[in-house]
Amino acid sequence: MYPFAVIPKFVKRTLALRRGISKRWVLLVSSIVLCCASLPETGQAQSVGATSAPNSATNSATLAPLGQEAIYIYKGADRQKWLLEHAKTEGSLTLYTSLAPTEAAPLLKEFEKRYGVHVEVWRGLSDGVLQRVLNETRAKRYAVDVVETNGPEMEILAREKMFSEFFSPNQADLPQNMIPKHRMWMPDRVNFFVVAYNTQKVKREDLPNHLEGFLTPRWKDQLGIEATDAEWMGGIMNALGETRGTAFFKKLSEMKPDVRKGHILLAQMISQGEVQVGLTIYNANAQSFKLRGASIDWVPIEPTLARPQGIALTKHAAHPYAALLFADFMLSPDAQKMLNDMGRPPANTKVKSELNNFNYVLTEPGLVVDEAEKWGQAWGKLFLTK
Repeated sequence: MYPFAVIPKFVKRTLALRRGISKRWVLLVSSIVLCCASLPETGQAQSVGATSAPNSATNSATLAPLGQEAIYIYKGADRQKWLLEHAKTEGSLTLYTSLAPTEAAPLLKEFEKRYGVHVEVWRGLSDGVLQRVLNETRAKRYAVDVVETNGPEMEILAREKMFSEFFSPNQADLPQNMIPKHRMWMPDRVNFFVVAYNTQKVKREDLPNHLEGFLTPRWKDQLGIEATDAEWMGGIMNALGETRGTAFFKKLSEMKPDVRKGHILLAQMISQGEVQVGLTIYNANAQSFKLRGASIDWVPIEPTLARPQGIALTKHAAHPYAALLFADFMLSPDAQKMLNDMGRPPANTKVKSELNNFNYVLTEPGLVVDEAEKWGQAWGKLFLTK
């Protein structure tokens, strides 16, 4: 474990490069952690007792209290009944998520209605979720039970050993190549980098079948990209190979695409015709505008990158039973169908969806973290330096 006064270098690099955080902000976060390290040790989560607790993977005959890790991996035949009883006794859980409020609210309402367990939610952008969990955990203030956000941020927290492995019956229905080997978090939704276009200004049949087709004069002054999408560059480079990928991004830079910060903002500008075509749009954002009647549509043009989003249970959760019940719910076909109906590509393969029914290249969140500095510098030189 790293000293409390130190934020690991790979975390600093990822925060600064993935989300455009300045060096001054990184130093500020480091200062906060240093101050928190000097606080007295309070808020330590205690093991949650059970009136009928399992002592193996097949029965629940012991009265001994369980720690979080034992609760999380229980696979007994009585699991559902046992889990629900203890979750109701706990009565609540705390969730940190980057899921949009308009999508989180219906899910939380359904969970509370179904199980009678209240969810306290804090929402922020993915880097905000990351920073909050890092700071609170290092200060030994264990406020959060469940974390749900982007795969790379989840991977950073897993490397910092802030999560525990957990079992859910719904894991068998998840894409197995999206589950990290350490199994500290599970994919609950997927972000796809697709091409979105204004339907009033661009015809679907005019779009090329490959991203390299946008390098012709036909698309000059019509393209837009999102300012923080260095990971998209890394994924495309890995998909095309160094020679072909380098040539693609050099030519794309020469076309001087419109660079905007914020995926929702870029999707909105496309829907309003201010940008005709966006190359790095999350299909969930484009679908959301489309469902509201905006002049936008999207298409997966090869190579289409997919990045898993994840859900995890914290090692020191104060409400481990409720946390595990919530993870079960989020990975279930019912919750996944709700995500799909709101325009969010589901992870559960039992939910058939047009939002993920196409060929794609999967990005590995651990690799995104490892290569953040490399692609962040290259992206900045090509697209952010005037």
